[in-house]
Amino acid sequence: MEYHSLIENHTWDLVKLLEGKSVIGCKWVYKVKYDGEGKIDRFKSRLVAKGYSQRYGIDFVETFAPVVRHSSVRTLLAYTVQNNMIIHQMDVITAFLNGMLDEDIYMQQPKGYEIQGRENLVCKLNKSLYGLKQAPRCWNKALKNSWSKQDLSRAMEILVFTLDLKIMLSSLQCMLMI
Repeated sequence: MEYHSLIENHTWDLVKLLEGKSVIGCKWVYKVKYDGEGKIDRFKSRLVAKGYSQRYGIDFVETFAPVVRHSSVRTLLAYTVQNNMIIHQMDVITAFLNGMLDEDIYMQQPKGYEIQGRENLVCKLNKSLYGLKQAPRCWNKALKNSWSKQDLSRAMEILVFTLDLKIMLSSLQCMLMI
């Protein structure tokens, strides 16, 4: 269950709200997942922070995270098929929960999961949640740190550079033929 995953990942600590600090809300988002035949496969829930109430300079400073262009993905896929390469795709479950927060963010306890006798406390977030303005950036930082610990960041840079160079050389050859 989503809630147990949040607790196991130490996503927040219950604390008293400090004076002058603001609290953001949260909500549960429910989704029905269907199998290939259109039958109900499972039900999913996700806790989402109401990041729209965050204020720049107070609750977050930076939100930039790189994104991939669809044309780059298509080019990469075409290149791998033409060169008979293997493609490995993966999905990181609860990806945003891997990002550590640099800011102090306080959130209401999730509705329906308030701790009895501690209802007056708020969640001080340790990790990012879906819905926070800085969540994609935190996930990107966590991914880069993981790659650098495994010495993969340099390999990824070389791979991207090599592919860009090959694509540019291929394009140049085509232009010279014309």
